[in-house]
Amino acid sequence: MAKKKNPGAPMNKQDKWTYTWHMVKVNKACYGLLAPFMFLFIIFTIIPVVMSLPIGFTNFNMVQAPEFVGLSNFYTLFLNDDVFLIAVRNTLIFAIFTGPFSYILSFFIAWLINEMNPFFKTFFTFVFYAPSMTTSVYVTWQLILSGDSYGYINAVMMDLGIFNEPQQFLTDTKYILAVVIIVQLWISMGAGFLAIRAGFQGIDKSMYEAGAIEGIKNRWQELFMITIPSMGPQLLFAAVMQISTSFTVGIVGQSLVGLPSTDYAAHTIMNHATDYGNTRYEMGYASAICFVLFLVMLLANEGVNKLLGKYLD
Repeated sequence: MAKKKNPGAPMNKQDKWTYTWHMVKVNKACYGLLAPFMFLFIIFTIIPVVMSLPIGFTNFNMVQAPEFVGLSNFYTLFLNDDVFLIAVRNTLIFAIFTGPFSYILSFFIAWLINEMNPFFKTFFTFVFYAPSMTTSVYVTWQLILSGDSYGYINAVMMDLGIFNEPQQFLTDTKYILAVVIIVQLWISMGAGFLAIRAGFQGIDKSMYEAGAIEGIKNRWQELFMITIPSMGPQLLFAAVMQISTSFTVGIVGQSLVGLPSTDYAAHTIMNHATDYGNTRYEMGYASAICFVLFLVMLLANEGVNKLLGKYLD
């Protein structure tokens, strides 16, 4: 007589694979649509990340064959490369300001937009998302922050008597880091912001009616007791996107203040990898930098998933 399985018992590894393969066959049309993206993702993301580790142990200049150098690149990176230490400091500052702060800002802006009528929902969603889609944003900010009297900020401040002469926002080390952080925050309303907006749209309105019956009295209680727990997948996705954006920030500083910036004031790990990979063609050293950055992002992602997962599950 066959032994019956307990429906409540956890699945073993074989049962999980069987169930997963069954769901793939049931939803084969959906997976077929995902196939082109997955193919490109594997080619342009997974394979380069996997290849960066072995290349990081070599001296490779794109012309000669790679020469194995062991841990020499990593030793130089952490013990002899002073610019890398500056890049680590700047990257952590960027990650703190453009990670958690941008994540919280995206959530509350999406929350406020969700309270508007349909026209303003669409309008303000586009207004906040548009900067992440266009490259002309850097031209706009260069005009605003121009270091002569034609720059908008300098012109206004000099007319008001606050500045006696134009300030060099894009070259003075007093301003560079703050300027890049502000611009990065402004363009950070990307996929994570849209995911949060979609999360608000997907909440069943009857849950708020049930909450009112159960004693929820104001919008803040609704937010923390109904809204946030109902948006677990979207909030986790947005957190992952913000981590990726905050640690790989580099193009903003490069476009605004150049590469390298004055006294490396806005130099990040990504800029350091770009410098060695695209300018000096020291691909082994650049791969070592990228692999270290990948490990930091992986650890940060795991930490955030555990932190948010306990609350959102």
